[in-house]
Amino acid sequence: MPKINVYVPDELAEAVKEAGVPVSAVCQRALEQAVRRVTAIRETAATRSDIAATVAGLDHFTQRARGAIKLAHEQARSAGAAGIGTEHLLGGLLAEGGNLALQVLRALEIDPDRIWSEIVRTTGDGGPVQDDPALRFGAHAAAALELAVTEATALGHNYVGCEHLLLGLITEPDGTAGHILRSLGAEQRLARRAVSAALAGYVHLRAQVAQPAPPAAESAPAALAAAIREELRPLVQRLERLEERLT
Repeated sequence: MPKINVYVPDELAEAVKEAGVPVSAVCQRALEQAVRRVTAIRETAATRSDIAATVAGLDHFTQRARGAIKLAHEQARSAGAAGIGTEHLLGGLLAEGGNLALQVLRALEIDPDRIWSEIVRTTGDGGPVQDDPALRFGAHAAAALELAVTEATALGHNYVGCEHLLLGLITEPDGTAGHILRSLGAEQRLARRAVSAALAGYVHLRAQVAQPAPPAAESAPAALAAAIREELRPLVQRLERLEERLT
């Protein structure tokens, strides 16, 4: 049987040993799940089917993530694009309007309106509306969807949400969306940390829903963004110190 080396932080390795976790079995299950999901995306991207069938095939994506993909399809058609690109997936995230990816962007101090402006500036007004409703994903968009799956798996999540799709778009090296996001300051490590902080903050806020808020309390989105920024502060300071040493 082939062997694959898995590297983990020292603290995690010690915790795994102490807990007696069956590493091989856990890794095999996680890898099997990731392979199935990536394979499903590749088959979906290669098949010229209608958008409803395409989205239905992504059953491990959340409802909001599937909604963002539908909106991406609409934007690609409206722009007269030959296929769904990463810029359309990013536009779909923005148009969906209520997802965690937007809170992550705000925590990174990236204004969604600025992203819209960059998408328009980069892609232009587009051509005539596509009559064919069955647009395929472009190569970069399909790669971003695959990366969203691997990002979710790396975080230990059994679903793919808009926040994972955002990470996939940031990580994908060649698509328009990644270039836009990175140019506005979306750094991979900070974005991953922001997603973890956002999910932790979301759970905390849900636990506080039943408690009456003081008159001057922040709105939930603003409070969540502030909590994420606080979680990111140590990492930002560490990166700044490294940059100072290199200059």
